[in-house]
Amino acid sequence: MALRWYSVVVDCADVKAQAAWWAEALDWRLIIATDDECVIIPSWVDEQAMREIPWERVGPGIVFVPVPEGKAVKNRLHLDFAPHTSQDRDAEIARLETLGARRVDVGQPDGPSWTVLADPEGNEFCVLSSRDS
Repeated sequence: MALRWYSVVVDCADVKAQAAWWAEALDWRLIIATDDECVIIPSWVDEQAMREIPWERVGPGIVFVPVPEGKAVKNRLHLDFAPHTSQDRDAEIARLETLGARRVDVGQPDGPSWTVLADPEGNEFCVLSSRDS
């Protein structure tokens, strides 16, 4: 038996704002929104998809939970995202920056094939080079 990757949990100060930001950034949708937990899932996931896709193949959602402390150091775990080769990577990075992401230096080398950004609460993530698979 293998476990299914069910969700990624993000600690944050403002769960509703973080969930809304990530839903917009990823074109996902909010399915739970309380002061104690917000959950987003891919926009294409609906009841029919859930019936047709084997349970172990359904991808993870993202859960946002409140914590009293602020972020203090570089994340030990971060998410990598890649645009499709048909998309303009630089335009996607600019869109994320317009939403409130900012470029950050976590010690990456000069000229890598990825760009390190941080969400509005400082959680790092990367936008990789374009991919077709």
